[in-house]
Amino acid sequence: MKILKYLIGFIAILIIAFFVKGLLTPTVEYDCKVMVNKPADESWAVMSDISKMPEWLKGFKKTELVSGTANTVGAVSKIYIEENGKEMVMEETINEIKLNELLNMTFTMDFMNMNYEMKLKEEEGRTHILTKSTTTGNGLIAKSIVSFMPSAMKAQEQENLNNLKQLIEANTKNYFPEPVVDTQ
Repeated sequence: MKILKYLIGFIAILIIAFFVKGLLTPTVEYDCKVMVNKPADESWAVMSDISKMPEWLKGFKKTELVSGTANTVGAVSKIYIEENGKEMVMEETINEIKLNELLNMTFTMDFMNMNYEMKLKEEEGRTHILTKSTTTGNGLIAKSIVSFMPSAMKAQEQENLNNLKQLIEANTKNYFPEPVVDTQ
């Protein structure tokens, strides 16, 4: 009987610690970066190419524009992701966009919300891609779960960026064709 009391007490302490961690750390922030051996305009073009997103964003299935004009401030889209055989839908809102330089978005889901920023900076024909994510759980249980996940979320983001780097560096598509001039 004494062992049962200790076991229940231990489980109660674990549950309390779980919720306290969520209260103390409701938001998780992490940064990731890669260096791409291509210029910023080509890096941006590949990153923005919806047909290539499944090749670098793990689980990406499709996107549907809900309102606004695609790739402009205020545009809202539904993003469909598959994880472990289960489809998740999140709402993406573009907050700021500067062609070839900056993309700032908010992702809203039932479980959590994320502010996401991607910066591209070109130096000598190479591009630094830096991302910053700030994630907050929706509700006490979600906040507690998110507070235990920063290393997993950062690892997933770094994997996505490494995939993007490989995709950009292997790119052969000409996103900037020269206009045909009729000389007749």
